[in-house]
Amino acid sequence: MSFTSSKRLKLSTFKLNTLLAMAQAISGDMRTEDLLERFRTILNDDLEIDRILFLKFEDKWNLLLSTNCPESLCDGIDIENDLMEFTEISFVSTSENRFLQEFDIIIPVIQNNAPLAFVLIADTKEEAKGVSATIKHLNFVQTLSIIIFVAIENLRLFHKALEQEAMKKELELASKMQNLLIPNLDALPQTTDFKIHSYYHPHAEVGGDFFDVIQLERGEIGFCIADVSGKGMAAAILMSNFQANLRALFTHDITLTGLVEKLNLRVMEAAKGERFITIFIGRYNPTRKSLEYINAGHNPPVFFDSKTNAISFLTNGCVGLGMIDEIPVMNVGSLRVTSPSKLICYTDGLVEFSQNDKVVLDHSVIEDCIGNNKSIKDNVEDIVQIRIEQVEQKQIEIFDDISILGFCFS
Repeated sequence: MSFTSSKRLKLSTFKLNTLLAMAQAISGDMRTEDLLERFRTILNDDLEIDRILFLKFEDKWNLLLSTNCPESLCDGIDIENDLMEFTEISFVSTSENRFLQEFDIIIPVIQNNAPLAFVLIADTKEEAKGVSATIKHLNFVQTLSIIIFVAIENLRLFHKALEQEAMKKELELASKMQNLLIPNLDALPQTTDFKIHSYYHPHAEVGGDFFDVIQLERGEIGFCIADVSGKGMAAAILMSNFQANLRALFTHDITLTGLVEKLNLRVMEAAKGERFITIFIGRYNPTRKSLEYINAGHNPPVFFDSKTNAISFLTNGCVGLGMIDEIPVMNVGSLRVTSPSKLICYTDGLVEFSQNDKVVLDHSVIEDCIGNNKSIKDNVEDIVQIRIEQVEQKQIEIFDDISILGFCFS
């Protein structure tokens, strides 16, 4: 075998082994940095292609590898204007673009008819004789570039899947923890003076809704329903912080105005003005048959007096918590509950929904279901069932958490 044939065989064997090794690396645990370093070593050291520019698109175009490329050269290439037109291997050493002239060849990596990577290479050793390394090894470099691209993309998708799975587990845990903060039906106090029923359905894994009922001294109960602006983990964390503060501060001898002022300060400290909480907070005294409340920017609960058949909305209050450092005006609402009455508190997911591509605000489902002799449990379940049927029949689309807290006062 001649020396030339032996050299060609050796080079072909090297290329074949290199491609096999790189293909195997796709399913391995190599880092992106390791793959790029191997790519650089093969081109720079083994093939003597000394100038490389590797650009890859993810959310934006990123420079993954640059060897023997001055910073001014990298900065001078505008990917959108200078490279996107290349959908095939192209020689650019005679290009009108002076920056592209610094390279011999552009190798685009195409997927779904769109370029997702560009590899620009050049052999800058002018003293070398014979065929340029970029031309001699062009097919091999193209194949290797595609394999490297696939390997890097697989690694990216693999790590993204791991992150998504970890986030999913975190959200599942957060959802379980948040559900522990919402009192279940068995934990709600029930007496001869009042009955309570509730419903809670977060729109996503974690929600920004919250409600609680707290037994106070002398037979009183305190209660609150709340909604954090925004969604996701940040809203859920702020709500759990709010629940802890509510439980710590709501005592028999604190006034509602004093309680709301303290809660507002705690929300301001926790949210730093980036989020706010709307709440409806109340206290019922069964001995005096009195209900006092503050509506801090929340949806107005619906009150039904069975003696007069009158329905009213409880609106007295102030701005939402966390909006301003000091609440300038705060009105406390009060009712004498001298006849059997019902109260339904809720969050905006119940009454605000999408219908025919428009956002609709409609309280009628509550008014229609509360004004009768049914129990508060039946009233709440009727409201929920109506909404479920409307969603199933595609009459409406709900896009927020739904919470309902219903009371029946004897």
